[in-house]
Amino acid sequence: MNSTHFLNTIFTPDDFKAAELEAILPSFKQLKFAKNDFLLQEGKTENHYWILESGFVRSFVNSSKGDDITTNFYGPSEVVIDWSSFFLRNPSRENIQALTDCVCWQLDFETFQQLFHSIETFREQGRRRLVSSYFALKNHSISIIADQAKERYIQLLKEKPQIVQNVSLQHIATYLGITKYSLSRIRKEISL
Repeated sequence: MNSTHFLNTIFTPDDFKAAELEAILPSFKQLKFAKNDFLLQEGKTENHYWILESGFVRSFVNSSKGDDITTNFYGPSEVVIDWSSFFLRNPSRENIQALTDCVCWQLDFETFQQLFHSIETFREQGRRRLVSSYFALKNHSISIIADQAKERYIQLLKEKPQIVQNVSLQHIATYLGITKYSLSRIRKEISL
């Protein structure tokens, strides 16, 4: 798939003027990652804005006990990024890792800034994505505290069914804040 075709599904001609698309689309570079490759490692500053064309990615942190805890999952057409590290230019506390072979479209920080400040539609789309990401994170944080594990799993099934079909139970369990044994029990209850 060429960049114009895939990226036009993200940056649609309905939303962007032809001249804007001519500035945006060639700025992206296609990169491929093998399963388990890192897009970002803890301690490094996020220098790229990624759009995932195919495959699955997760972000995770290492707990004080040395366990890795999944903080988010990403699927096709989603932006994969540590927003805080990207905008504040500080070292990330997260790791972002390919769970499968992936194709991504990369925009470096400097180019992102140029497009962000020169194309209002690009800026507004970026703000919407950032706000949407914030609300998803906020809702997940509240759910971990206020909802039963079964409710959290059912919500994940509704919001991201492709994740449940393509990601290991261990990663899903840490994202839900439960053990993989509890997750297996919940999956059995739901299938009855």
